[in-house]
Amino acid sequence: MSIKAIDLRRGMAVRHKNGIWVCQSNEKIAKGKGQSYQSISLKNIQTDQTLTERFRTTEPFDQAIVESKSMEYLYSAGDGHVVMDPETFEQISLPTELIGDKAVYLTENIAIQVSFVEGRPITAELPHTVVLEVTETPPEVKGATATNQMKEATCAGGARVKVPPFIRVGERIEVDTRSGEYVGRA
Repeated sequence: MSIKAIDLRRGMAVRHKNGIWVCQSNEKIAKGKGQSYQSISLKNIQTDQTLTERFRTTEPFDQAIVESKSMEYLYSAGDGHVVMDPETFEQISLPTELIGDKAVYLTENIAIQVSFVEGRPITAELPHTVVLEVTETPPEVKGATATNQMKEATCAGGARVKVPPFIRVGERIEVDTRSGEYVGRA
C-alpha cells in the first residue's frame, strides 16, 4: 500500500532505503516561490538510526503493516517495561524510550496499546486516564477551600500532580496521562 509524504503521520511505519522506518515528525515547508516540501524525521526500527530528509509532498512511500495489540503492564526492570499479551500470556520487554516520561503513570495491570511492525514494538500508548495513589502531599490548610488554590501531590510511581487542598495521603485520584492534570477522586 502506498502513501504520500504529505499524509505521513507520527507513528506510521514505511519502507525506505531497504529498511522499515517509523515517522517521528512530518512538517510541511512552503517557500515563497517554488514548490513546497515535507521535512520528515524517520527512525529505523532495526538500527535505531534517526534521519531527517526532505521529500516532495506527493512522493510515495510503501506503508509497512502495523499490528496493534492491547497488552497488560506487569513491571519495570532495568532498561525496559515488561508487558504481557492477555490472550497468549507471552511476555515482552518494551524499551524505556517507547513510553518515555509517561512511565510515572504505569501501574500494575494497566492496559497499554502496543503497535508492532514485523514483531518489533514501535509505539506504546497509555490509557487517557489512570488511577494513582497519593503517597505524599502537604496537610490541608484551614480556610484553603474558600480559594481555588491547588497543592502538589506525589503519587505512587513518582508522578507529581496539582490537586485540590482536600486530597490526603492514601487517597486514590484519577489523572489525565496526556496533560498530567488531576481529573477527580477515584
